[in-house]
Amino acid sequence: MPMYEYQCRSCDHTFELLVRESTCYECPKCTSRELDKQLSVFAVSAPSGGGMAMNAGPSACGACGDPRGAGSCRN
Repeated sequence: MPMYEYQCRSCDHTFELLVRESTCYECPKCTSRELDKQLSVFAVSAPSGGGMAMNAGPSACGACGDPRGAGSCRN
């Protein structure tokens, strides 16, 4: 069963709605049926500890900008 986000045009209330066959599409705050479906984003949680961390390599030297990293230019 999908969950969607809606915003009521009448009272500007934003809410989530679990959509089933028998779902009544109305605002839970004012019972208006004038709703706009919102674009939803989802979040994915990854375990901490660097299991999937990406190594970007050394950063550029702060003295001269050498891309090999700090100390490579001996400044």
